[in-house]
Amino acid sequence: MPDAAAYVPPKVWTWNKENGGRFAAINRPIAGPTHDKDLPVGKHPLQLYSLATPNGVKVTVMLEELLALGHSGAEYDAWLINIGNGDQFGSGFVEVNPNSKIPALMDRSGPKPIRVFESGAILIHLAEKFGNAFLPTEPAARAECLSWLMWLMGSAPFLGGGFGHFYAYAPTKIEYAIDRYAMEVKRQLDVLDRRLAESEYLGGSEYTIADIATWPWYGAMVKGVLYEAGEFLSVGEYRNVLRWTDQIGARPAVKRGRMVNRAFGELSSQLRERHDASDFDTKTQDKLEPAAG
Repeated sequence: MPDAAAYVPPKVWTWNKENGGRFAAINRPIAGPTHDKDLPVGKHPLQLYSLATPNGVKVTVMLEELLALGHSGAEYDAWLINIGNGDQFGSGFVEVNPNSKIPALMDRSGPKPIRVFESGAILIHLAEKFGNAFLPTEPAARAECLSWLMWLMGSAPFLGGGFGHFYAYAPTKIEYAIDRYAMEVKRQLDVLDRRLAESEYLGGSEYTIADIATWPWYGAMVKGVLYEAGEFLSVGEYRNVLRWTDQIGARPAVKRGRMVNRAFGELSSQLRERHDASDFDTKTQDKLEPAAG
């Protein structure tokens, strides 16, 4: 492959080869479905189509937290969308999310189904639907919570699509790209660490959707499990983020939520589809695979 420093962009870019490293087979510069496939619909008011990436975990944690508060209307069916196989380009999924990204939610609790896509929008929708759960109503506290939520929505692409891509997935290691995004990720971690030095949670003294959104990304980062880059980024430096990460990770609803739509890791941690609370006890992959064999 030519030296990256020698590359001269053409006057007009054309898509004439696969690009994207590990995900090259599913990357393309156009939107829309690639095949016809209807989405399944279960028995509950909320239908989630997702995968346990950090963005997917945000929503399953939120749903499990709502159920833990006693909101029975938050019962949900979680259907696995295998993005490696291109499930997100099926016609049914594109109808729910024209951007072809997980997670996507269909709220069928009312007379007309409502589609909600983008994880931040789903968190806000669910919070408001259930009496502003995990979303403060006092103006200053609400503004702080939403500010940190939007910080996450703008920052995570630098962590995932920037640092994660060039450090872990790109077909070649490009020093400039890795240095650029490593610097930004460490700056973001410092932003979080400084905030969490003065506040128990991101929005203040209460656990909110800002924490629910941020934990799957930056909590995994400081634990060294995201992109296996913990040592590279010296994540042990961010002691306040580590405290916050452990505090949130100990919540029972968080432990459940991170298992849903999970198709990797220890078999006992994988609940690939979730249709009932009892599924955590009876349908994790370690219980299903021996039976299948």
